[in-house]
This record gives sequence, structure tokens and C-alpha cells, in this order.
Amino acid sequence: MSIEVLKRGLLVTVQDLGRTGFGKFGIGKSGAMDKTALRIANWLVGNDGGEAALEVTWSGFSVRFHQNMLVSITGADLSPESGGKPVPMWRPVWFRQGSELTFRRPVSGCRAYLAASGGWDVPEVLGSRSTYLRAGIGGVEGRALQSGDIIHSRRSDRSGSNDDRFPGNGGDEAFRTVRWSAAPRQGYIRPNHLIRVTKGRQYGDFRVEDQSGFFEGSYRVKPESDRMGYRLSGPRLTLRAAREYLSEGVTDGTVQVPSDGQPIILMADRQTLGGYPKIAQVISTDLSKIAQLSPGNAIRFREVSLAEAEAAYLAQERGLQLLRKRIGDELKEVVECGGWT
Repeated sequence: MSIEVLKRGLLVTVQDLGRTGFGKFGIGKSGAMDKTALRIANWLVGNDGGEAALEVTWSGFSVRFHQNMLVSITGADLSPESGGKPVPMWRPVWFRQGSELTFRRPVSGCRAYLAASGGWDVPEVLGSRSTYLRAGIGGVEGRALQSGDIIHSRRSDRSGSNDDRFPGNGGDEAFRTVRWSAAPRQGYIRPNHLIRVTKGRQYGDFRVEDQSGFFEGSYRVKPESDRMGYRLSGPRLTLRAAREYLSEGVTDGTVQVPSDGQPIILMADRQTLGGYPKIAQVISTDLSKIAQLSPGNAIRFREVSLAEAEAAYLAQERGLQLLRKRIGDELKEVVECGGWT
């Protein structure tokens, strides 16, 4: 089963949970910016959470289904539409052969995930199918998708989708879905996001008044932000005394402060080493919030302890595993008893 890219959109790449174990060679992890949305998208079509999906940034992306296909869309609301009708998100959706799917415009968030039953069939590079644009590896020839690309999915019977007959009684609808949804109770975007962080290794090297300003002030996402890092504009951060630092390891969510005093939050396509002072580290639970921020969005930082960060992570994982079980039960019932609307 396959899709054809009709319009490439702003930026669409193949991403999974990323490649690990190669940082010592200078190879970044890459992977989905919003890993929570990726995992849920995969569960909704019967995949393991780490299967490769399409990460759709902003709008303009359009595809045609060459065969009947079971997919799901999660993450940002980019106004997905097919046959003149809005396509429901956060649920499994059967698309009819020949139908088209278009992402019209962003309503909330900026990155959506399109998962297919079985996962998208692109070659693994260093244990991952993720696209790493700066190195030109992974995904489809190490690049963003282009108009005319044909992307195949691998067959899977875990969701019952090996029987690729379109469900229903001979209607002409472009797609069918279910009544239930796995959508989060709260949306990704709020007027002023509160991002939880722990203190970074060089937090104490900044002036006391700037330490306070970091938590009391508000920062806005700059247009130069990308998958490598989110550049922020807000209260300037200054060291107590000028000094140079040895480069050391960084990770997703590391908040570095270059010489202009404006922080940068490192993201999925980050480098593996950094020599700028690190004032904070975003907790893993809040990385999905950052991944859905658009230029101009405002954020504030709140300090938490390591124990609080760990508790937040464990609570999130418990909730996600409960959601995974619920989705699995619902999918089983749909396969055995029907329920497509």
C-alpha cells in the first residue's frame, strides 16, 4: 500500500523515536519533535509506538492514497481535509483508494503526525528510519518529502488492516472512522505556556538578577527556530564574569545561552556537544509542548526539582500506558464487531 505526495508542503519528513548510541560519533538522535503524538498515532493503527510516521509541519501538504489504507493523524490541528470534509484527528481512519488528504492551515500547534498501519517503509540507517536533514541520512534519501514521491507502508495484521477492503456498504465516502477518540483533554497551545525546567550545570554562573529574570520574565519563539533548536527573545541573560567553557554533552531540552544573552532550547536535530553555558534543562514531559510552539508564541519557565521531574515523567508514562491499553481494546472491538462511521 502506498501514498503519492501531491504537494510537498512547508516541511514533511519521516520520523520515528530517533537513533540512539551514536552521539559519541557526532551523529544526532533526530526523531519526532513531539514523541507523545507520534506514539499515540502509531497505537491508533495497531503499531508499536516507535514506528516511523510522517511529521507534517504547518500546512500545504497533500497526498493521494493508491490503495485503501488505515491511518491516523495526531499532534497539531492543521485542518486535515478529504473530499471537502474535515478528517477527525486522534482516531483510526480508513481512506478509500484514490481519495486525497490535505492539511489546509494550522489551527493550533505546528506539527502533525500521519501514521500508517505497519509503518512507512523506508530504509533503516543506523537503527532508525528518522530523517536527519543536516547529515542527509534516513527517511527518503535523507531529505524532506517532495511532490511526486511515492511512500509505501509495510503490511501488518495487528490492527486487522491486512484485509484492506474499505469498510462499509458500498458508499462513495472518501474515508470512514470511529466514534471514539484518544485526543488529550487539554490542547497543546495556550496563550502563555509554562515550561518546567531544572537548573542547568552553569546556572550559578549567571548574575543573580538574571537568574530571577529567567523565571520571572516571558520569552517569545523567534522565526529562526527549527528542528535543531528554538531561539527565544526575552530578558537578556549575562554571566557574572566572562569565561570560556569546554564543550560537553547536550540533550533534547538543554537551554544554552550564547553571547547575545538570548536562550536557545535544543531540540531533536541538535548537535551532540555544546560549549555555551547551560542555564536550564527542560524536563522530558514538557518537550512535546515546545515542539508544538510556533514563532511568536510566548513561554515562561518554572523551576522544579529532579524528584518533581521524575514524578511528572512517571505519571505521564502511566497515563500513556493506560491510553495504549484502551486504544488496543477499542481497536480489537472495531475489528471484531465493526463500528466504522
